[in-house]
Amino acid sequence: MKKLTELTSLEMVEEFLEKHEMSLLYFSTPDCSTCHAILPKLRELLDEYPLIHLGHIDASQLKAVAEKFLILSAPIMLLMIDGKEYVRGDRFVRFELLKEKLDQIYNLYTS
Repeated sequence: MKKLTELTSLEMVEEFLEKHEMSLLYFSTPDCSTCHAILPKLRELLDEYPLIHLGHIDASQLKAVAEKFLILSAPIMLLMIDGKEYVRGDRFVRFELLKEKLDQIYNLYTS
């Protein structure tokens, strides 16, 4: 299962994005059952993409980060490449479609 890095400040998020060329930021809240159901599936899917690093943000605790990335609800996932957003997914995750997008972007990026 993909390693998960807990990001607990705006500075940590910025450092995480700077350190990793490809990353996926996962925004959730503690009382969100959908958030808790999606995360294990997401971690399993990301095992297929060794260059994508997974960062987790509690949107209820880090409002400044949520505002910076325009997070209005949870869960939200953002695929970031070189600090720029390439894919945004929300609570209605279709893992087949997400996998297609990740395959496409990952293959372009790594070829």
